[in-house]
This record gives sequence, C-alpha cells and structure tokens, in this order.
Amino acid sequence: MKNFLIVKLSAIGDVIHALPVAYALKEAYPDCHITWVVEPPAYDLVNMSPYIDEIILFEKKKFKSLGGFLHEYGPLKRKIRQRRYDAVLDLQGLFKSAAIARLGKAPVKLGMCNMRELSDKISRPVIGPHAHGHIVERYLDVARALGCPVNEVRFTLNVPEREADLSQQIFAQAGANMANPYVVLAIGANWPNKRWPAENFAKLADWIYDKQLIPVMVGGGIVDEQRAAEISSYSDIPPLNLVGRTNFKQLTYILQNARLTIGGDTGPVHLSAGLGTKTIMVMGPTDASRNGPYGQLANAIEVSHSCRYCWKRACPKNMDCLQNITVEQVIKKIEEIC
Repeated sequence: MKNFLIVKLSAIGDVIHALPVAYALKEAYPDCHITWVVEPPAYDLVNMSPYIDEIILFEKKKFKSLGGFLHEYGPLKRKIRQRRYDAVLDLQGLFKSAAIARLGKAPVKLGMCNMRELSDKISRPVIGPHAHGHIVERYLDVARALGCPVNEVRFTLNVPEREADLSQQIFAQAGANMANPYVVLAIGANWPNKRWPAENFAKLADWIYDKQLIPVMVGGGIVDEQRAAEISSYSDIPPLNLVGRTNFKQLTYILQNARLTIGGDTGPVHLSAGLGTKTIMVMGPTDASRNGPYGQLANAIEVSHSCRYCWKRACPKNMDCLQNITVEQVIKKIEEIC
C-alpha cells in the first residue's frame, strides 16, 4: 500500500482547488493511504472528502512564539513521522509548508509549478503541461507526475446527515423553505477589489425575486455582515441573510442544492463550481484562465479594464474594480445558462 502526504494548509479557495488531487491518487492507487495537513479554517472541507484517510491539523498561531514553537514542534513531527511516505506533495509552495514537507520521510517530494519562499529547495516543482493553465490543473500536474492518469476530476464532498438537517433548519429560521428554488449570492471576498458592489447585488436580488426565486446571501466575518446589511438596505425586498450563520458543511449542502451561485473570486464560489452547481463569477484583478469557476469558465464575467489581471489586493488607481460589470451583464449570463 502506498502512503502519500499532502500539505495544503489554506486558504479556503485554494484547498478546494487542491481536493481533486486526493481523488486522482485514489483513482491510480485505490489502496493508498492519504494524509492531509491543513489549517483549522479549511479543516471541515478536507474532513468531508471520502478520499482522505487522515488529517493532521497545523495550528500556525501556536508556532508564532518561541515557547509555542518549542511546545508544538515535537508533537507535529511525531504525527507526521508515524508513517513513511512514498511521496510528499507540497501544494502550498511557501516556507511554512516546506517546513512541514521537510518533516515527512519520503523518497520523492514534489510541489506545484509556482513555488515561493525557497520551498523549491525542499520539494521539486512540477512544471507540467498545465503550468500556465487553471490552478486545479496545476495541482493535478503534481499527481500526474506520480503516475496518475487523472481520467476524472472529482471534488466530492459528503455532508453528514445531521449537518444537512441543520442547514434546512437554519434556512427556515431565516424565513424560507429550502425546498423552494433559490440562488446563492456569495457577497464577500478577502480582497476588497474582488467584491461586486453592494448596489449591484441588491438590484440583482430584486430581479431574482421577480423570477420567483429566493436570493440567499452567504459569507462570514464582520465585513460580510456589513455588506449584507448594506445590500438589504438597497433592496426592495431584503434577500435571505445566512451570512455568518453556517459552517462549511452546512454551506456545502446549501450550495449543492442551489439553482445557481453568483459572486466574485472567493471560496464559496469555487466550492459551488466544484460541486457542479451552475456558477457565475465576476472577475477583475484575477483572471478566469487561472482562477475562474472550474469546468464553467464560460460563466466568468471579466471587467473590460486594460489593467485587469493585475493580481493586486488593492487597486493602485483607486477604482472600484468590478463596478463596470453591470447587473444587466449578469442577468444576461443567468438567462444563458438557466
């Protein structure tokens, strides 16, 4: 039996994009054992994959002080070294993931093509046929380098029955029946310039209501809660607000059963695409060829700015990057695919 160690710690969208690697390994080596090292925010996602056998939690904040490092390093090392691995896959490609990959005993250590922070000194970067393609395929190139044919790309996530039931209850408490058709609006994103304007979400929500569908806002954190309040204030009828009310297992169930998901380049939107739900992504600072909704790249709507794909977290020109993607453009795309 082969043993593989995957190091992919964060962020949510990146972990989602890496999930098909686990299936690719199982497809090629059905009896293999896959251990995945992940940080707490993405734990629930990895835990829902039927193809991952063991999860090691890396709590970065505990390593930040010298005392914390000395206390945590030994247990982490022992957990990782409970097995000898046939290969270690560093799909993060940063200093912290390289430090973890270094602990794994394996004859082969591979990483993705875009490794940084000297991580390529520990694992060999795989410059595969998709080195300039979608990030999902860049990760899968690492699996291909291990002999995986990658005949099928699967993001399979199994939601526990209890979490499915709780999702329906949360929906009902917010004022709607999940059995009725609904559209998910992923209103947030880590980068401010990846967020579609609140006014646009509000206009779109009103249009969705007019089509006898329920607009449902999802997200988390203070910024998203503020945006949800802003969107509600601009709307004729406030959308159903589930911001901050779901964990990732519940969000997964909600996305699985949605008619459609709309939002920027952010974790819930990538999760929606991976689950096979129809997904529209509005994009500006990042490009669809790398980060668009996987399997649905035709559903990405990109800004017309000449400076798009700048990959900057804040616009150096102080523009609202996504403002020129109109509600009408999104409605046209909805009518094309639904």
